[in-house]
Amino acid sequence: MDPKRLQKYSNVTRTTRKDFINIHPIQAAGKLTPEAKKALEEFGDGYSICDMCLEGRLDMINKPPIHEFLEDMAIFLGMDDVRPTAGSRMAMNIIFKVIANPGDIVVIDSLAHYTTYLAAEDNKVKVTEVPHNGHPQFKLNLEAYAKKIEDVKAKTGKLPPFVVLTHVDYNYGNVNAIKIVAKICKDYNVPLVVNGAYSVGVMPIKGKEVGADFLIGSGHKSMAASGPIGVIGTTSEWVKKIFSTSTIKGDWSSRQFLQKEYHFYGCPPVYGAPIATLMASFPRVVERTKPENWDEEIKKIRYFVTEMERIEDVKALGIRPKQHTLTQFETPSLYKASLKHKQKGYYLYKALKKNKVAGIFPGSSKHFKLNTYGLTWDEIKKVAGVFQKIAEENSIKIN
Repeated sequence: MDPKRLQKYSNVTRTTRKDFINIHPIQAAGKLTPEAKKALEEFGDGYSICDMCLEGRLDMINKPPIHEFLEDMAIFLGMDDVRPTAGSRMAMNIIFKVIANPGDIVVIDSLAHYTTYLAAEDNKVKVTEVPHNGHPQFKLNLEAYAKKIEDVKAKTGKLPPFVVLTHVDYNYGNVNAIKIVAKICKDYNVPLVVNGAYSVGVMPIKGKEVGADFLIGSGHKSMAASGPIGVIGTTSEWVKKIFSTSTIKGDWSSRQFLQKEYHFYGCPPVYGAPIATLMASFPRVVERTKPENWDEEIKKIRYFVTEMERIEDVKALGIRPKQHTLTQFETPSLYKASLKHKQKGYYLYKALKKNKVAGIFPGSSKHFKLNTYGLTWDEIKKVAGVFQKIAEENSIKIN
């Protein structure tokens, strides 16, 4: 191949610079800590985490202290045992594969991440959705889980193998009360899977305390880790089934792999940067999820919403007052301005970039998502001010 053609791959850079304020909805809580950046350099090479792998399995490595780290992670999650996965989507897929059978119907919330649907599809499982109340709240009717379970039983003659609740949805940042669904699940003796991709690592949550049988987290979304990495925590009841070890034996060679957990491909593919950065950021993640620190994040997003809604016709969607830093705004006034602007829908993205604010999807002006997690008060005020400034520059009233 032509070396000149290949040269562009050697100097890849981001459009988001280090001095930008990043409000990207899926990046805000995944920004690496200083400790993680150091670990990234140390363990960036392929299988570097496996230098001292004596047992043949990632979760058993003691140098670096992955085995001990996962024990602490289980405590942090409030679950009995935990494994890393190649993202929260892999964790969800494993649960569908292991617990459900093809043709089963699983109850999920109608705001579930798209990978929940794909996990079902990949394993030939059907889903039935718990509805929400639509615009502008998009609030789930959590009590409807009981009816949906009954519907599945009436249709199939058996209970669903499990139900899924998204703790914080990825469109509106609505926080759902896990205990309400957990009580329903307990009454029916149906396992509860909680997708905590946007909560584990940013806000307080203990899986068993709220009634979860499975708790899923995302390292690169919410735990200051390099991707892809997630975690799956479960109770002692499910440990052997989910973390099953291999029993296959070669019919000619007699080869066996008795240590390997086959649902995780022997070892989950997170060796190197993902597991090293997750581990390096962990002390700060534990600290930042203390209630008083999360409360401060909520104060910031509520202030930010108030300032954004001073812009004419701008409205935050979802349940109010805000309980999470991920927010979607409906912005018809900014959209109307785009129709007259020479850069059309891209004017907002470019104006924000000019003011060193990144994270809004290019071309978005009618509505967009953002996440203020981890911003200082000065940064919160600056970003709000930038949006107001852009509005004024486009003849939009500030109240």
